[in-house]
Amino acid sequence: MPNIAVLGAGIIGVSTALNIQNLIPSAQVKIISDKFGQETTSWGAGGLFRPTAKFIQGVPEEKIRRWARAGWDFYSSLAVSDKAKESGMQIVSGFILSQTKVENPLYKDFVYSFHEISRKAATELGFGHYKFVYQVTTVIAIVRDYLPYLFKRFEENGGQTEQRRIDDLNELVGQYDLVVNCTGIGSRSLFGDTSIFPVRGQLLRVKAPWIKNFIYTEDDAYLIPNGELLVVGGCRQHNNYNLNIEASDSKAILERCYKICPELKGAVIDHEWTGLRPTRVPIRIEKEILQLKKGRLVVVHNYGHGANGISMSWGTSMDAAELVKDALLSSKL
Repeated sequence: MPNIAVLGAGIIGVSTALNIQNLIPSAQVKIISDKFGQETTSWGAGGLFRPTAKFIQGVPEEKIRRWARAGWDFYSSLAVSDKAKESGMQIVSGFILSQTKVENPLYKDFVYSFHEISRKAATELGFGHYKFVYQVTTVIAIVRDYLPYLFKRFEENGGQTEQRRIDDLNELVGQYDLVVNCTGIGSRSLFGDTSIFPVRGQLLRVKAPWIKNFIYTEDDAYLIPNGELLVVGGCRQHNNYNLNIEASDSKAILERCYKICPELKGAVIDHEWTGLRPTRVPIRIEKEILQLKKGRLVVVHNYGHGANGISMSWGTSMDAAELVKDALLSSKL
């Protein structure tokens, strides 16, 4: 019975742990992290399935499409099942606004619908100042439901959790047959990866039940219905480690969003959130064998998804689980 530790308890970590269980039923898998639930970066995600190739650099498009297909198949199957409420998967329609033509976007082949609307319709909807407007029907993950749902499945499969901060990888040598690294930004200090960097995001969740459709732009302005609340964002601040809520950012976000959705005025702010998107070029999914002070440690990495964490999580986790299986088989030869 292989003994495996997964470091990191966000969407990437628990998705990887679940896929390892699916692929290697005999494995004993433990998720180790100092942060769980609402303390993770995943908790604040808007959750819209709209994978975008320009934010996934350094990866062949064929591989990105395979990851996207795997994610879509999993999420959409939940969204139309009796597990929709429990899993937090919700079907949503909305509009993507752009000043340039959106040519064959990554998600076009997966989502329920994607088409350009007429100039007349765009103008009547208040989007006339954008040259191109597309109507899309896709799914969103309500993370406050989706993350607990994944953990429930993980624990039902016999998975264990441990709240603990790992500062030295030597702590794990001899304790586990293999370690999976899903620590995101933590990989910089724990594994010495200077390629990983944060892209700071800030958003608000507001009460605006009259707004039913998402609106997404290329101008750091978006609105996404997310359960009972509406996500209003956002910003992309590279190499900014600030986790404080900045009033100036919130003010700028609201001003940008009022321009694309005047009906947002009157919404009541429920709470604000900020987080650091762990970004790497390319996303790191690979095996590494470390020779440490206390001995040899076999590691499989899965991190660096940036703004596409939810969209790419299931597909990349399937690949990481395959690497785990191959590594375990190699160690037996």
